[in-house]
Amino acid sequence: MLKEMLEHNKAFVAEERYKEYQTDKYPSKKTAILACMDTRLTALLPAALGLKNGDVKLIKNAGAVVSHPYGSVIHSLIVAIYELGVEEILVIGHDDCGMQNINSENLIQKMHEHGITDVDIARSDGATGGIQEWLVGFCNVEDAVNGSVEIIKTHPLIPKDVRIYGLIMNPETGEVRQVC
Repeated sequence: MLKEMLEHNKAFVAEERYKEYQTDKYPSKKTAILACMDTRLTALLPAALGLKNGDVKLIKNAGAVVSHPYGSVIHSLIVAIYELGVEEILVIGHDDCGMQNINSENLIQKMHEHGITDVDIARSDGATGGIQEWLVGFCNVEDAVNGSVEIIKTHPLIPKDVRIYGLIMNPETGEVRQVC
């Protein structure tokens, strides 16, 4: 797969197709979006929201979840706010998310099947408060979105004048609904 991608990239650059995507590092809509990494949202989310390259800062992870109040999501949002002028944050989860009902014990079993040892798994426990805590999914996407919104809204390093919203997308139609 990498070979195909690199071949495509060579043609992309040679034909100067990159020109239609040129912009600067500042999001023109002054918005950051935390969205799920689901493959169905890669092109659908920007299309459904009318976004083009350069409009927003897009942060993607499994489930659009803020799993740690001082982890990489908050770090990215702080940079987006203070260095890049973001004034609004959207947390966008989606229906039929792969993170719903994920079980850490099942994931650990799959790790074992791939040769990951209990020693390596135990090492990860100290970094984030325990693998059983952070390697879990959620039961309800609305609760998960609201939980992430709440962490961001109440974070001591996020200014109170930054607007923060929670949304859920239908990954089949692109319909977006706001959550409380």
